[in-house]
Amino acid sequence: MEIRRLHLELIRSRLAEKRRFIQVIAGPRQVGKTTTVHQWLKEKAMPHIFLTADNQQASGNTWIEQQWQAARLKMQSKGLESLALIIDEVQKIEDWSEAVKKEWDSDTKNGINIKVILLGSSRLLLQQGLTESLAGRFELIPMLHWTFSEMQEAFDFTPEQYAWFGGYPGPADLIKSERRWRDYIQNSIITPSISNDILMLTRIDKPALLRQTFELGCIYSGQQLSYNKMIAQLQDAGNTTTLANYLNLLGEAGLLQGLQKYSGSEIITRNTSPRLQVYNNALMTAYTPQSMAKVMLDPVIWGRWVENIVGTHLLNASREQDFKIWYWREGNYEIDFILTQGDQKVVIEVKAGNRLKSSGLAAFEKQYGTCKKLLVGIDGFTWKDFIKMNPALLFS
Repeated sequence: MEIRRLHLELIRSRLAEKRRFIQVIAGPRQVGKTTTVHQWLKEKAMPHIFLTADNQQASGNTWIEQQWQAARLKMQSKGLESLALIIDEVQKIEDWSEAVKKEWDSDTKNGINIKVILLGSSRLLLQQGLTESLAGRFELIPMLHWTFSEMQEAFDFTPEQYAWFGGYPGPADLIKSERRWRDYIQNSIITPSISNDILMLTRIDKPALLRQTFELGCIYSGQQLSYNKMIAQLQDAGNTTTLANYLNLLGEAGLLQGLQKYSGSEIITRNTSPRLQVYNNALMTAYTPQSMAKVMLDPVIWGRWVENIVGTHLLNASREQDFKIWYWREGNYEIDFILTQGDQKVVIEVKAGNRLKSSGLAAFEKQYGTCKKLLVGIDGFTWKDFIKMNPALLFS
């Protein structure tokens, strides 16, 4: 797997500093977290201990204490000034954050320079431990899905290939056989992401419903779908609260997000129907029986993939650049994406293929005031150019 160069440089710079912070690298499965850390260790040639908590759930947080003590003994016996302690999938250890806090504070008090890197694929559980126990002791390095620029540099992807196969580096060499590629996405990414990162770590009363919700979201990605319509298409769907919770879990796992309607009011927003949006177009393609060649022959269907790749680009960037994404629809008028950062608003309309949509710009501005506008499509800024840019520039 290729490395994430920007993230590698960030790890380099932070761990080269004299000040001590726990570095937390969080992101979905198979986006290069472990590979990038190994690359840093190889380049730095720094003494280290690399551990994985994959099979340590039953041992509890005493395992962290034992491994930390082994790191101290290694430093002492070899006369090392510093050592890197890396723990992968740390969120799988019960009460991991309390154990890390105890050992970190002990090292700080005693002047022991162990540089700690924690990796995890469950952002929800990581975030809970970080905010409750490790406040002021850590820095977060989010590592999300690969951008088009990264896939182009590493695998020579075209914009069309990126729109269809998405941003997973692992199966990039399988795209000539779409059947093998789909098998990899479903069996090596989707199944473990749901089974290991959500079901094993969070209480889910209806695990089959969680999987069905995810599959439905992939099929309807880019579309507004009310909770009642979702319930009508799902078996044993329970209630809207359950579905909303499942969408939240899928979002924190970096799989599927339910974008909320922009209303200017957080209270009203929470009660609206979500617009479903995958984090990676590969997830949508994996549930599509047609080939890329066949889909591209239909401008309307292909337009869905183009619109979604704009959405995935925005969604992943929002996690790193700290802006929010919404959609808006009133009657026949709609706006694909609304970005907000503080009191700034950016409205983005996507015109892809021959999809007919009524522009909602005039209606939106009448209700919420003037804002910055961008048309992405044939008649404006092309989608191929858009997926190369940093969306944070829209607020400058």
